[in-house]
Amino acid sequence: MRRGTTHGTTSVTASGTFAIGGDLTVNRLGFGAMRITGSGIWGDPPDRGKALATLRAVPGHGIDLIDTADSYGPFVSEELIREALHPYDGLVIATKGGLTRHGPDIWRPVGNPDYLRQCVLMSLRRLGVERIDLWQLHRIGPDCPREAQFAAIARMREEGLIRHVGLSEVSVEEIEAAQRFFPVATVQNRYNLVDRTSEAVLAHCEADGIGFIPWAPLDKGALAGPASALSTIAGSHGVGAGAVALAWLLRRSPVMLPIPGTGDPDHLAQNAAGAEVRLSADEFEALDREGRAAWNAR
Repeated sequence: MRRGTTHGTTSVTASGTFAIGGDLTVNRLGFGAMRITGSGIWGDPPDRGKALATLRAVPGHGIDLIDTADSYGPFVSEELIREALHPYDGLVIATKGGLTRHGPDIWRPVGNPDYLRQCVLMSLRRLGVERIDLWQLHRIGPDCPREAQFAAIARMREEGLIRHVGLSEVSVEEIEAAQRFFPVATVQNRYNLVDRTSEAVLAHCEADGIGFIPWAPLDKGALAGPASALSTIAGSHGVGAGAVALAWLLRRSPVMLPIPGTGDPDHLAQNAAGAEVRLSADEFEALDREGRAAWNAR
């Protein structure tokens, strides 16, 4: 059963739906749970009560996809999600593994198959589930052949520990290599108005029906200036620039699954409003041109 929205709140149901792996249907605008931790994505949030309140407000906006990782905190994000939302009625909790933490803003990938198995088993325990609906390899580790990592993930999928598998920060060639071991259900690469590095990967995902989860979806660079198309369009729709940036992503591709993150319930509502913004073709093109120009100028 899918949780309904709270009366009077902004709903993301207008974003449409996508079936992850062909059988796990979610609303396309989700929630990223990285920002509910401390500074540098390290330790507890500065206001634990506010972080929990943000998580508990998520279903009320119709958001049913929450993306997290064992490295957020580390472990803090998964633990807070369980405290706030378990048993996840109608929610898909996607998590990631494969990055180790050695301090604030320090992320080191490890692909050892035993380590990846530990990541999955410990995420299962922290989240309080018997199977992870979507488990993503946070990075392909440099410490062992990628084939060994993919084979280990395939075994965990066959065991029923993982329902669907995703990858993060990968090329088309790496997606195709992984698909020899398991179906790739999602790809999570950095992508937004002003970062088009993954255009080829997005096109590949569209062709293969793979969900594309853009991280840093709200990065607008310098586009939010008063004379920008972004600011003008946001004003005409009566929403913030972030909502328009999300609306652009949702229109950009039917496989796009943005996961804006925040630790503030009010900011959560502002992001959810992006699902209800209907950009005209002219508005979409103006934003696209402005974003590409900013990207090319880097």
